[in-house]
Amino acid sequence: MSRYDPATIEPKWQKAWDEAGAFAARRDPAKPKYYVLEMFPYPSGRIHMGHVRNYTMGDVVARTKIAQGYSVLHPMGWDAFGMPAENAAMERGGHPKEWTYSNIADMRAQMKPLGLSIDWSREFATCDPEYYGQQQAMFIDMMEAGLVYRKAAVVNWDPVDMTVLANEQVIDGRGWRSGALVERRELTQWFFKISDYSAELLSALDGLKDWPEKVRLMQANWIGQSRGLQFAFATRGAPEGFDRLEVYTTRPDTLMGASFAAISPDHPLAKHLERHDPAIAAFVAECRRGGTSAEALETAEKLGMDTGMRVAHPFDTDWELPVYIANFILMDYGTGAIFGCPAHDARDFEFATKYGLPIPPVFVAEGAEAAPLAEPFVPMKSEKVRYIRGFAGAAVQTGEEAVVAAIAECEARGIGRGVTNYRLRDWGISRQRYWGCPIPVIHCATCGVVAEAKANLPIKLPDDVTFDIPGNPLDRHPTWRDCTCPQCGAKARRETDTMDTFVDSSWYYARFTSPRAETPTVAEDADYWMNVDQYIGGIEHAILHLLYSRFFARAMHKTGHLPAKAIEPFNALFTQGMVTHEIYKTTDEKGRPVYHLPEDIIRSENGATLQDGTVVEVIPSAKMSKSKKNVVDPMNIIAAFGADTARWFVMSDSPPERDVEWTASGAEATFKHLSRVWSLCSRIGEMPADHTGTGDDDLRRATARAIDEVTRSIEGFAFNKAIAALYGFTNTLAKATASTPVMKAGIRTLAKLMSPMTPHIAESIWTYQGGEGLCTQAPWPKADPALLVDDTVTLPIQINGKRRAEISVPKDMAAAEVEKIALANEDVIKFLAGQPVKKIIVVPGRIINVVA
Repeated sequence: MSRYDPATIEPKWQKAWDEAGAFAARRDPAKPKYYVLEMFPYPSGRIHMGHVRNYTMGDVVARTKIAQGYSVLHPMGWDAFGMPAENAAMERGGHPKEWTYSNIADMRAQMKPLGLSIDWSREFATCDPEYYGQQQAMFIDMMEAGLVYRKAAVVNWDPVDMTVLANEQVIDGRGWRSGALVERRELTQWFFKISDYSAELLSALDGLKDWPEKVRLMQANWIGQSRGLQFAFATRGAPEGFDRLEVYTTRPDTLMGASFAAISPDHPLAKHLERHDPAIAAFVAECRRGGTSAEALETAEKLGMDTGMRVAHPFDTDWELPVYIANFILMDYGTGAIFGCPAHDARDFEFATKYGLPIPPVFVAEGAEAAPLAEPFVPMKSEKVRYIRGFAGAAVQTGEEAVVAAIAECEARGIGRGVTNYRLRDWGISRQRYWGCPIPVIHCATCGVVAEAKANLPIKLPDDVTFDIPGNPLDRHPTWRDCTCPQCGAKARRETDTMDTFVDSSWYYARFTSPRAETPTVAEDADYWMNVDQYIGGIEHAILHLLYSRFFARAMHKTGHLPAKAIEPFNALFTQGMVTHEIYKTTDEKGRPVYHLPEDIIRSENGATLQDGTVVEVIPSAKMSKSKKNVVDPMNIIAAFGADTARWFVMSDSPPERDVEWTASGAEATFKHLSRVWSLCSRIGEMPADHTGTGDDDLRRATARAIDEVTRSIEGFAFNKAIAALYGFTNTLAKATASTPVMKAGIRTLAKLMSPMTPHIAESIWTYQGGEGLCTQAPWPKADPALLVDDTVTLPIQINGKRRAEISVPKDMAAAEVEKIALANEDVIKFLAGQPVKKIIVVPGRIINVVA
C-alpha cells in the first residue's frame, strides 16, 4: 500500500457508494426497518463542526444498522423558510429564494465530502412548492377537522421585522432577530388547537422512556398542568354587563389574605373602560408598549391603575377589594384576572407596597408568631406552616394540602369549582412576512373565510416582490393577493399571512417516508418507516420543535395522514453536546476586543501570538461562534487531514451528550492514529500466506472482545467508548504474532468495526485485505460467545504486603497448583532472594499473599 492519502481514497469510495446505491432507502417487508434522523439544518451557507458532530452521530448509527441487516432510512432536508432570507434580501438585494437555494447548494457541497450515508434522492427543502403545497393541503384538512381556527388575539409585534413573534422568540423583551423592543398588539390570527391535547401530550411523556429525562421535564413544565379554583367576585360600580369578575387561582388557600383584584390590560373589562376613560386608555397603551412574555413581565416594574370599581370577597360581602388594571397580568392564562395576596407572593408584594395596599399574612412558618412582613413569606413546597387566617383549618401543614382542602371547602360552600388548567396556549401560526408557507385561505365578501380549493394547490409565492418598503410584500401584490372565491366565484382576497416556520419542521419526518408523493404521505410508506427510531439534535429544540411535532403527528393521524402508532413520532431522542474551541483576543487602541481565527495563531511554550508576534489572550473553550472567531471550518480540516479524521475526532474525545473541545493537536493525533492503522494494514498484507506464528487463540479472543465492546458501545450511544475499544484492539493487533489468516481476519474485523466512524479508510483496508464487496454493505461481525468466556484469571502476587508480580492461571486450578506456579515465577524468586517462605495464602480469583 502507498502512504495514507485521504484526498485520494475518500472521493473514490464516495463515488463507489453512489454507483452501488448503497444508501438508497428501500421498503423491504422481508427486513426489519430502521429510521435514523438528525434535526435538519437551516441553510445559513456554511456548515460548522457542530454539523459534523451531529450528522456523524446519525451516520454511525445508520451504517451500523445497514451492516446489521436493517433496511435503513437516513434522509436529509433543509428548514428553509424564515426571516433571515428576507433580511439578506433587504441588506444585499436579490431574492430570498436565490439566497436560500444558493446556500443549500453550498452546504450540500460541504456535507457530501463527509461521506455520510444519506439517501440524497429524498432531499427536499421546506420552501419547495411540492413540500409546502402538501402542508397547505393538510392545513385545509385540519380546518375541516376542527383543529384550526381564527380569532383576534394579543400578539408580540416586532416593529422592525413587522411580524408577529411567538413568546419564545422574544428574548429580554426584544425580537430574537431584530433586537427591537417588542410591542403588544391585537391582530386576527390563525391558531392550531394544540391546547386540546394538553393532557394527552403531558401524560404521554411517561411513555417516552428513550428520551432524556431533562427534555421530558422541560416539556412537562412548558405544558404546565396546575390544579386550582375558578370562582367569581361580585362587582360593585362596574359597567353594565360586568357584574361578575371570573378568577382562576392555584392558591385558593390564600383567599383570606386577598388585598386587591387586578385585570390584564387586554381583559374585556379593561377594553371597555379604555373606550370611555382617556386616562385608562393612556395607561393601557403604556402597558402594551411594555414586555409581552410572562418572563419579561415578571422582571418589569409593576404598574397599576385603580379603576374605581370594587369586588366583594366571596366569604364576606362587607369585605371589598379594589380592582386595578395591572401590567403584569397576561390575558392568555387563566381568566386574565387575579386576586392579589401580597403576603405570600413576591409580585403581589411589590405591587401592594407600591400602591399602599394591605398585606395581611395568611400563614407563618411552623412555630413562628405572626408579625408585620418586611418581605413576602413564600415557603418551600414541603415546608410546614401554621395558618392564622386560613379557612382550610389549622391542621393543614403544607401548601399542597391546603390547596386541596381549600378547593373542597369552596366547592362545599358553592363559591367555585376545582379546575385543572394548563399553561400551554393554542399555537398562533400567523406571520406577517413573505418568505413562508402561504396560508391557503380566501376572504370573500359573500362567503366569508373559506379554504382554497385543493385543486388550486400549491398556492405558490410570487417571485416578483421587492423589499424596499417595510412590511409584508404580499399585502401589496395585487395579482397574487386578488383572486376569486372558490365557492361562489366572486372577487376575493387571498390571506397574506404565512405560516410560522415551526409548522414546516413539525412534519418533515413524515414527508421523508414518501417525499415525491402527490399527497402529504403514502399510507404504505408511512406504515413501514414510521416511527423515527432514533432522532438526534440539539437541546435547544427540547420544547417547541418537539412539542409541536408531537401535536402535528396527532393532527396528521386525525386527518388520515399517519397511522395510530405514529402519534408519538420519535421512539428515541438523543441530544448531543456542542463543539467548542479556545477564543483568541487582543485589544485595539481604544481598548475594544479584537478576536482572531485559530489559523492566525502561533502556539509555543510561552503562550499564543499572532504572526507578527503580538501576544494573544487565550480565553477558555466556548461554543464556536462567528462573532468570537473561534470557529474551525470543516472544509479546512478535510483538506488537511481528511473527513475520517474529523469524524473520528468528534466521536472520540468525550461522551456525545457532552461538549467536545476541538484542538489542532487532537486532530493531528487522530490523523497519526489512522496513518498507523494504514501502516498496520500494509504490514499484515505483506505477511507470507503460510506464516504460522503464535497466539492465534489469544488474538481470536481479543477480536471477539472488540466486536462485543464496540457493538454494545454504539448501541448505547457511547461512541467515545467504542473508539477507545478500537484503540485498544489496534494496539493488540499491532503487537500480535499470530498466523497470517488470523491476522488478516483481525484487520478485516478492525476495518468493519471502524467503518461507521471512518468509512473511507475502512473500505480501503477491507478491499486490500480481500474483503468481499463493499465494507459498507458487508455484514456486521458477530462475536463467538465461547470466545468471550475468559477461562483464565490474572492474580497479583504480594510479597510481605507489596505487589511484586502477577500470574495467569486457569480459573478452576487447585490452590496447591497455584502456589507452585507462584513460587516458580521469576520475579517472585528474585524478590525472595533465598528467604524461606513462612506462609502462602491463595484467595481464589483475587490475590496470592506470600509471607517471607
